[in-house]
Amino acid sequence: MESKKVGIIGIGLIGGSIAKGLRASGWASELIGIEANPAHAVKALSLRLVDEVLPLSEAIERVDILVCATPVDILVQIIPNVLDQLKPGQIVIEVGSTKTPVYEVLKNHPKRAQFVSTHPMAGTEFSGPEAAVEGLFMGKRGVICDKELSSPEAIETIESLYLAGLGMNLIYMESIDHDVHTAYISHISHICSFALANTVLEKEKNEERIFELASTGFESTVRLAKSSPETWSQIFHQNQDNLMDVLDEYINTLLKYKGLMLSGSYEKLKEELGKANDIGRILTKH
Repeated sequence: MESKKVGIIGIGLIGGSIAKGLRASGWASELIGIEANPAHAVKALSLRLVDEVLPLSEAIERVDILVCATPVDILVQIIPNVLDQLKPGQIVIEVGSTKTPVYEVLKNHPKRAQFVSTHPMAGTEFSGPEAAVEGLFMGKRGVICDKELSSPEAIETIESLYLAGLGMNLIYMESIDHDVHTAYISHISHICSFALANTVLEKEKNEERIFELASTGFESTVRLAKSSPETWSQIFHQNQDNLMDVLDEYINTLLKYKGLMLSGSYEKLKEELGKANDIGRILTKH
């Protein structure tokens, strides 16, 4: 497949890392940024994440593919506007962490076939253009949702973007299923990390002791608490119903552990902790 001209709306961690990956692989012949934050636009150019930054309407005239990498609340506003302006053969994708709101707003759009819903399952706790990482997506899972709603040509192109351009492994699912599964696998991890960090900050007022005693276990558990509050509050909002379900289950599990400890039932607690070890088998068998 010949190299494409790619526009990226939102040149932060994910958008910038996609740009780095497509540049390194040679999949994109030209990278154009669309960025509402002037400081981010300047930084993206200085880091050579993109070749130039243009207004959205000008970028649409120049590119084959538009990647929407904005916060999830903005996607439902931007994508219908972008689709309205697309010429035949152009494609727009989004890379957000929730899918159902975009699915709902686009399901009756006359150019829906030129849109592909995707989620590259990779990231870090950092944000902004300087957080972009080359190779961030290599070997990771890329999700394509609602494949049957996109044109075969659009799917083939975006499959190539993820496989040849970014080195990802693809899986396919429906938008509603995606949001259920990510609530349990991704979103709960983030909200629990934020909660643990706030618990420690509330109870341990001696910052020096936190620094001195924090081991690798604590650091790995609260790493996600350094993520963008703006980004994650929006994700929690958009996936609230699924997240409420998983939070109820998580809180019930914590209360079970607490009850076993209060009753002195440490043999039973050991059994419960042992069940958790099975997650290692699941994560390593593939």
